[in-house]
Formats: sequence, structure tokens, C-alpha cells
Amino acid sequence: MGGHMLKGFRDFILRGNIIDLAVAVVIGTAFVALVKQFTDSFITPLIAVFTGGGEVGGKFTVSGQVFSYGVFIGAVITFLITAAIVYFLVVVPMGRLLNRYSKPLVEEPALPSEAELLVEIRDLLQAQRRS
Repeated sequence: MGGHMLKGFRDFILRGNIIDLAVAVVIGTAFVALVKQFTDSFITPLIAVFTGGGEVGGKFTVSGQVFSYGVFIGAVITFLITAAIVYFLVVVPMGRLLNRYSKPLVEEPALPSEAELLVEIRDLLQAQRRS
């Protein structure tokens, strides 16, 4: 029984979608780190400059408690950059691919109009009366 479980585990790990998922997690983690570093290196200093500059930029203190709204704004910008890149580089292209390849291969015949159906019904009724 132990050998069967190990074989099942090996088959599970070696499935293509597990490998794809692992690669996606690694690349996603690196991507998030890159966007965060961009925010820390460029966006956060810009926020500090526009909100007072120096040490006090992006912060205020109430009763000895420091509120770092600049860091929060930076996190929001990081999220928006990440979401925009994922949307425009993953969601939109996948949607286009799915639309392109999900069209029916064979066009369905057009349904007859009401007038055509009524003519067919009339002809069938006339044929029944004659027989």
C-alpha cells in the first residue's frame, strides 16, 4: 500500500498543471517583489515630496502615535499597478483567445420564420385531410 501511495504522489507532483502552478507562484512572487521595490524606490519618495517632504512626509502624529498614510498610499498604488498589469497582460489576452476559439465550428442553421412555420403547418394539415 505504501508503494501505491508514493506512486500516486509522484504522479500528482509530475502532472503538468502542478509544475505550471509552481512556476506561476515563483514568477508571481518575483513580480510582486519587483512592483513593491518600484513603489518603495519611486512612489513612496514621491508621496513624501508631495506631502511635506523629508522625515514628516506621508506621516502625522496624534498623541505620540505615528500614522504613516504615505506607506498606505504606496501599498494602494502597488496593488493598482499589479492589478493593471495582470488585467492587461493576462485577463484581456486570455479573454480574446477564449472568444476566438470558442466560436462554433459549424454554423447552426437559421430557424424558420413564423410565416414559414405556418405554411408548413398548413401544408401538413392539407396533406392529412387528403389522406
